[in-house]
Amino acid sequence: MNDTTFSITSGTIIRIILLLTGAALVWYLRELVLIVLTSIVIASAIEPAAVSLMRYKVPRVMAVLSVYLLFFGLFFSVIFFLLPPVLDETAAMLTTVPTYLESISSVNTVPLTETRTLLNDFSLKQTASDTNTFLSGLSGDFLLTMSVIFGGLLSFVLIVVFSFYFAINERGIEEFLRVITPVQHENYVIGLWNRSRKKIGLWMQGQFLLAILIGTLTYLGLTILGIQYALVLAVIAGVMELIPVFGPILAAIPAIAVALSGGGVPIALVVAALYIIIQQFENHLIYPLVVTKVVGVPPMLVILALLIGAKMAGILGIILSVPLAAVAQELFADMERARANGKWQDT
Repeated sequence: MNDTTFSITSGTIIRIILLLTGAALVWYLRELVLIVLTSIVIASAIEPAAVSLMRYKVPRVMAVLSVYLLFFGLFFSVIFFLLPPVLDETAAMLTTVPTYLESISSVNTVPLTETRTLLNDFSLKQTASDTNTFLSGLSGDFLLTMSVIFGGLLSFVLIVVFSFYFAINERGIEEFLRVITPVQHENYVIGLWNRSRKKIGLWMQGQFLLAILIGTLTYLGLTILGIQYALVLAVIAGVMELIPVFGPILAAIPAIAVALSGGGVPIALVVAALYIIIQQFENHLIYPLVVTKVVGVPPMLVILALLIGAKMAGILGIILSVPLAAVAQELFADMERARANGKWQDT
């Protein structure tokens, strides 16, 4: 029998200690890490638009500034003009959830009395009332809204400042990566980032366009059909575009429930048909035109990344989830190639 001897050098112990210390430091400074990562993703997202303007001889500073003014103009327009009515409609819709569930119970095998018992057991009415109060305050308080989205007004300001610096300096992100990366891995890390940056920017632009197009089509369709809460249902449809495969199905459920409660089975079937038509329109026309949404990340990995991101960091985690998944996929692909070649290739 051969005896296997393991030896641990002092250098190995030091590396392990440094690794654990670095992990602990990242965890302790996780809020700052989230701010920096979000800034990098935003800077990468506006890069293609800035480059397009620079092709027309616009200086980089002016190109980046123009994109930022457009982006934040749209952002604050949404916050001040679109968000309040959406939150108000959401609060109103939540107060009628018990009514929707009772309407659904009338067309299935669950007796109405059992449905009412279920509603009482879960205190759904109280939950809806509490949510209604929170949303009403959110719609009228800008600072509270910023706190929910970005974790505070200070975080929002830091994200704007950092992302603007990364975007205005053509090699700002590369310089930052050189500062935080060991010298022997600098070339590889920068190469990995350059390959991932284009995917991240194209995905965010494509996702933004898809959300607007699907949300607009859904709002117009539901408004024509006379469905209540068309605005909030359209926003749900746009947001659910983040989730591949299952997103449109999840978006259709509340709309069908509202239609079933207000107009019965016939109008519910019409609404279901509307969502199917919009989905087919997206698959065969919008999706090929907005193909930049694709980052090569498998749908199930996108769903898993969204769930993990939402659980760990809320809205910022959702923003970062798919870009980080794209970077991770590039890294794993490099590892597979290195394993196949029998060595790690520094690219």
